[in-house]
Amino acid sequence: MIGDWLETMVDRKGFEAQVYPLSPTTFEIAGNNAAAMTALLLRRRREASGTSLRDMATRLGSSSRNAYARYERGDAVPTVERLDALLKAASPGGDFVIRASGR
Repeated sequence: MIGDWLETMVDRKGFEAQVYPLSPTTFEIAGNNAAAMTALLLRRRREASGTSLRDMATRLGSSSRNAYARYERGDAVPTVERLDALLKAASPGGDFVIRASGR
């Protein structure tokens, strides 16, 4: 069910999600398009915090909102370190566990 939700939310042709149960209450999600998954995550975090693209640019120390928007559109995939910084800017005080996976 989680995989179906993610595929619906990403809404990109050919995108497939995989769910890996780790325990009864914990799971990992993977997908075949890192840019699409990252775009969804960033957009949803920014929208949940009520932050505009301009606000994001300011928080990231940039005068242009286009650099951040490239990630949110899925035009670029940030490094793990950059993704951490983007999530902290989109959702200050949020607690995320981001790590690269060999799956």
